[in-house]
Parts: sequence; structure tokens; C-alpha cells
Amino acid sequence: MIRVAIADDQQLIRAGFRSLLEAEPDIEIVGEAGSGSEAVSLAVATRPDVMLMDIRMPDGDGLWATEQIVSNPDLAQTHIVIVTTFELDEYVGRAIRAGASGFLVKDTEPDEFIRAVHVVAAGDALLSPTVTRRLLERLSSELRETPDASQLSVITDREREVLALVGQGLTNEEIGKQLFLSPLTAKTHVSRIMAKLAARDRVQLVVIAYETGLVSPGRTE
Repeated sequence: MIRVAIADDQQLIRAGFRSLLEAEPDIEIVGEAGSGSEAVSLAVATRPDVMLMDIRMPDGDGLWATEQIVSNPDLAQTHIVIVTTFELDEYVGRAIRAGASGFLVKDTEPDEFIRAVHVVAAGDALLSPTVTRRLLERLSSELRETPDASQLSVITDREREVLALVGQGLTNEEIGKQLFLSPLTAKTHVSRIMAKLAARDRVQLVVIAYETGLVSPGRTE
């Protein structure tokens, strides 16, 4: 059972999310919050697998609340999906830096919304398609002048190949096809890389791929 918490300052929005997700047999709603501080308290009290987090809320916005939750070692298994009406680059970048595992806009189709909860609960990361390319472009423009590849010393050459493809935005299935591996083997490699690099999810692997120079601007196709 996937335990989900909902944080949004609009009661009608929360009710809509609850109604949609409660119809799924493997999802349980464990609580709702209407502000950033309430979201943090709810996460501590219920320890959900996934928290749907609005950005613009009173008493600490969703990005602040995400930072508080991600930095709490007792909440290491709680994954945040930012759900907002705003798709500005600034919010995407801040959400990723805050530690969010996913970023969706509120007009996402219901099936995609439900899939996002399952994907993030499984430890993967999800960004809406319109956001993914902009994230990669933003990372390219914010690269440090001298990338530091020292942290890659703990992974194998094959894992470097996999990480580079993750950094280019490829799925496990696409990675498998490119490297002649099964999707399950590709997923295993990704999981090992996450463990070795202490990355919470796939989004952080993308960031690491760029920060270390493994993926360079112009190589995201």
C-alpha cells in the first residue's frame, strides 16, 4: 500500500486529489495539510511514502517544506512530488535543489497523475515532459566552469555509461536498448549508482551527471 499525504492551501484541490487517488486500490491517503508548516508536521506524524506538495502556501511555502522534510533523516523514505499551476524555470530549479523527486503541473491528466505517485513511490523520479527538457537546459546553463568528477571514482566504467544516459534523460528501457541490457539490468545499475553516490532519486543523478562533467551542454539528445 502506498501511503500518500496531500499539502495544498486550497481545500477543493485537496479534495480532488483525495478523490482521484482513493479510487486506486493500492493507495491510502494518510492526511492533508493547508500550509508549509502543517505539511512538515504531517510528514513527521504520518511518514508517508509520497507527499504531494503545492508551492504557494502560507506559513512556509512548499519548497521550504520540501527542504525541511528532505533534510530530516527520519523521513528518508518520504518522496516529494511538487504539484503546482506554475511551470516557471525558477520553481523547477528550486524544487530540484530542495530535494523533490517529481514536478507536475495541476492540469496533468489523471492517469499521468496516478502514475506519478506509483513511479515516485518506487524510488524513481518523475518530471512532466514539458519540464524535463527545460531542466536539462537550465542545468547546462548553470554548469560550474571546472566540473568536479572526483565523486565518480566510486562507480565502475559501466555505471558511468549508465549515469551518462540517465543524465541525458533516457528511461531504463532506453538505456537498456542503447547498452544491450535488459530494462531490469539497467534499473539495477541505476539503483547501485544511486546508492554509491548517495542520491535520493533519478533527478539527483541527472544533476550529478552535469555537475561532474559526465554530460555536457549539447549532449542531451
